[in-house]
Amino acid sequence: MTKPFSPFLPMEYSDEVAAAKARNAPVVALESTIITHGMPYPGNLDMARSVEAIIREEGAVPATIAVIDGVLHIGLDDAKLEALSRTSGAMKLSRADLAFAIAERRTGATTVAATMIAAYRAGIRVFATGGIGGVHRRAEETFDISADLEELSRTGVIVVCAGAKAILDIPKTLEVLETRGVPVVTYDSDIFPAFWSRDSGLKSPLMLNSPAAIANFQTLRDQLGVDGGMLVANPVPMESEIAREEMEIYITRALDNAIRDEISGKAVTPYLLDSIFRMTDGRSLETNIALVENNARLAAEIAVALA
Repeated sequence: MTKPFSPFLPMEYSDEVAAAKARNAPVVALESTIITHGMPYPGNLDMARSVEAIIREEGAVPATIAVIDGVLHIGLDDAKLEALSRTSGAMKLSRADLAFAIAERRTGATTVAATMIAAYRAGIRVFATGGIGGVHRRAEETFDISADLEELSRTGVIVVCAGAKAILDIPKTLEVLETRGVPVVTYDSDIFPAFWSRDSGLKSPLMLNSPAAIANFQTLRDQLGVDGGMLVANPVPMESEIAREEMEIYITRALDNAIRDEISGKAVTPYLLDSIFRMTDGRSLETNIALVENNARLAAEIAVALA
């Protein structure tokens, strides 16, 4: 079970998030790697502002999470959001190095795993992201499996995404989630999505068709004392998707290039995403932005229902 924060931890709430917590208003956590590692300035700032605005429109409060000069920030005001969007060289933080960045007074952006840790300890139960990490293709050779899956099994946060990133081995990712006891719910579809595409070719383990039903499911899990998080897969809007068959061509080429260039570890995902961005003439990024905004809207609706 995840323990609460020490009162001595260097942690700072934005004024907006602090006010929301004081009145028990719904809050939605947001990661920050999509800002520092996902796209260049000023597109990253425009995207971050748009996502936060959508959450506010739906009656919740956004809490973008990041470590800045060793302080864990739960929510960023607009000045800090812009400063982060211009930052180069920020660390990419997961469970293994979140505390390191704080201890060494570094600046770092939080991945899914690190955002879950910070959100849970800040009392935030819903988190919107693009796609989760998972089991990488050729993991039987590389042993490359994202810490996101372990975090979902232990930290009680609802993670709203567009499925696992399509560059991954999605069947193996779902298998690990099942083994870890993580409920995987697809919103309003019985087909699990594949990030840029609505259809991964795999049946979803569970399906619910309203934010209230998802909130009720989580409430029952809490009452039963079931630890760990929940994965809510929200298919990208139909008008923004890129078909799975087309994406597989780009992914295969990008994976071959990564092997050729000996890319490994944390560098794999950004390398592949950048390669696919260039192959699709930017369409993959446009779809990425659309699905993040779509996930933010659903996450806010779930947070409101929970509240």
